[in-house]
Amino acid sequence: MNDFLKKLQDLYISPRWILWGFGGLLVAGIIHVAIVLSVPAYVPHSPYERVGDFGADRSFQMLPPILPRSEPLPDLDPSMRHAICRYSLENGPLIIRTYAPSPFWSLGLFNEKGQVTYSLNDKTSEGEAMRMLVLTPQQLSILRENPPEDLEEMIVVETNELKGFALFRAFVPSNAYLPQISEALRSATCSDLPRV
Repeated sequence: MNDFLKKLQDLYISPRWILWGFGGLLVAGIIHVAIVLSVPAYVPHSPYERVGDFGADRSFQMLPPILPRSEPLPDLDPSMRHAICRYSLENGPLIIRTYAPSPFWSLGLFNEKGQVTYSLNDKTSEGEAMRMLVLTPQQLSILRENPPEDLEEMIVVETNELKGFALFRAFVPSNAYLPQISEALRSATCSDLPRV
């Protein structure tokens, strides 16, 4: 009988330990809620925001070479060199000028979410030089009232996506091509349409 009472005494949990247990659960619950609420602050920025980290808007920024575990943006091809330009059409139409002495080059326009809205490459464009005018339908209707003389020579892209970025990339078949391709990417422009 004494053994049985002793076992019951061993199983007895003091009310103090029960309070400590509830206190611990309460603190754990508060920490859990705080972590869940702070998750949005740690979610990666949108692609548009990330591109803004490379430099000023409306100018092409050269991206560093793509190396393992040091990709400036996801899904970039390591055999290419890249330049990127972030823009907002709220500040007026955008004109892009590129030249790429490469066996393959492409230029893509992306919206804020990083989705392709327009793209072309050396096969769908004439020659190594390209001029593109990006603007909203409203801006185009205004521009048509007093168009620039070379409007017909430009690739005109109408879009309702006010914010986005242009990614210009050129294939580097060997290191011998690297200096001229790097220079071509550095000389690409992404700027305001000159006022007439």
